[in-house]
Amino acid sequence: MPSDTVRLMGQLDPAATVLLTVECQRGVVGPDSALPELADAARESGALANVARLVAAAHEAGVQVLHAVAERRPDGRGSSHNARLFKAAERLPVQQLTGSAAVRIADPIPVSGDDLVVRRLHGLSPIAGTDVDALLRNFGCRTLIIAGVSANVAIPNAVFDAVNLGYTAVVPADAIAGVPADYTPAMIRHTVALVATVTTTDEVLTAWSRPHQDD
Repeated sequence: MPSDTVRLMGQLDPAATVLLTVECQRGVVGPDSALPELADAARESGALANVARLVAAAHEAGVQVLHAVAERRPDGRGSSHNARLFKAAERLPVQQLTGSAAVRIADPIPVSGDDLVVRRLHGLSPIAGTDVDALLRNFGCRTLIIAGVSANVAIPNAVFDAVNLGYTAVVPADAIAGVPADYTPAMIRHTVALVATVTTTDEVLTAWSRPHQDD
């Protein structure tokens, strides 16, 4: 067995791995997205379909799934206002309002009763300032798989936060998307690959299909 495959299998032990989907919500990657260019990139690249494959395989393998959702209250209380991105989001025709269809997990991603949804009202990261770190530690997580959008902001934030907190970050490169489309592979190659294990959806699924030492 190739050494890279052995290393990946060691990292992806289902008992110590959590899959984090990032902003895979209807108002971001769904057909009525507030960010249609990003939604198109997620669909046309196959990233959204690969996130769905990862989640389905995680359910089969007994890997815990967390869905990180970005939302805001209708009155805006608690939302961030200290960056251009936040101000632009306030003017979008589709708002990620708490309790609305926009913040539900987008099709075709399956959601099981064992999945947890972590919602944030502020900031750029699905990890910093949220419950994710505490949940990961309670689950005995050592490896965090990060998938979703966007390669521009939330994905690199999540990768750096995970590494800074002591987790091994694994990024299936074909399960993330950003805009423009050619930015994503460049960001992976020149930034994410320096701190995380870069792999593919198929390689993750293959690792989970093989027996682990504790099985």
